[in-house]
Amino acid sequence: MAERLNTPGGEMTTDVLIQHRRNIADLKQRIRNRRLQVFGLYGTPVFVIAMLLVWAGLKIFVWLDSDTPSAINSIFGGVAFLLVLAAGAQGVAEFSSSSPWKDSETSVRKLRLELSLAEERHILEARRRTPPSMDRQASYKERLPGEIVRLRRESRHYRRVHLFMQWMLFISSAAISAVTAWYDPPQPAKGVLIALGFTVTVITAAAGYFKPRERAFNLQQTADSIEQHITAIELGIAPYGATEDRQNLELFATTVETLRAEQRMREQQLDQPQQGQQQVI
Repeated sequence: MAERLNTPGGEMTTDVLIQHRRNIADLKQRIRNRRLQVFGLYGTPVFVIAMLLVWAGLKIFVWLDSDTPSAINSIFGGVAFLLVLAAGAQGVAEFSSSSPWKDSETSVRKLRLELSLAEERHILEARRRTPPSMDRQASYKERLPGEIVRLRRESRHYRRVHLFMQWMLFISSAAISAVTAWYDPPQPAKGVLIALGFTVTVITAAAGYFKPRERAFNLQQTADSIEQHITAIELGIAPYGATEDRQNLELFATTVETLRAEQRMREQQLDQPQQGQQQVI
């Protein structure tokens, strides 16, 4: 397997596919930049006109019989001047012969068409240069550490959200009792009590709906299971004790995909209402 991956043809295949991915990523970034450029190019003049209309409306409906305050005139005038300068600079950058914009005078639709063609070329090239299944399974195993890092990162995120919600519940619940006991009658602290009660209600409802504790547990469990199978196949222990690497890699890929499918199913069950979860289970 190592000899097959180290052949000149294999290296050429890898370089070609990597170049296709770079072209696709570059086109996606160019589309994002071009959208911002078009939005600024046409949105800035519209915003200038809208702001001038607001300025005129304030003069007509608020200060018709008196002078507009100098502070209002300074604010609107200064912002309008800056926006006009920005609109002029964007116009020069768009239509000048030596434009600093890479895709000046190019529509977003044309870039999206180039992206679609690049993705199609990548698919056709990958299909034509598809390596053997054993090589793909070995590459799949090498990509899994990144998947484990992602699962654990999301698990830590949901665990922190859960802990934050719990501490907010503890503090708010304790504060309600403390404020109620401190003020008798609780008239001066009625606003505080209302805010604390609202906080407790919102956090309780959010924790019951989003279930961050369950999500963190499921993600951590899946990450630990995948890591256990990686360790098993690297050490050659059960269930990966076959003499041929092909059998071990095939069993490994099947097992890990099953674990990931179970994780996605658990996520879908958590996104459903309680009644829907019971029906699915």
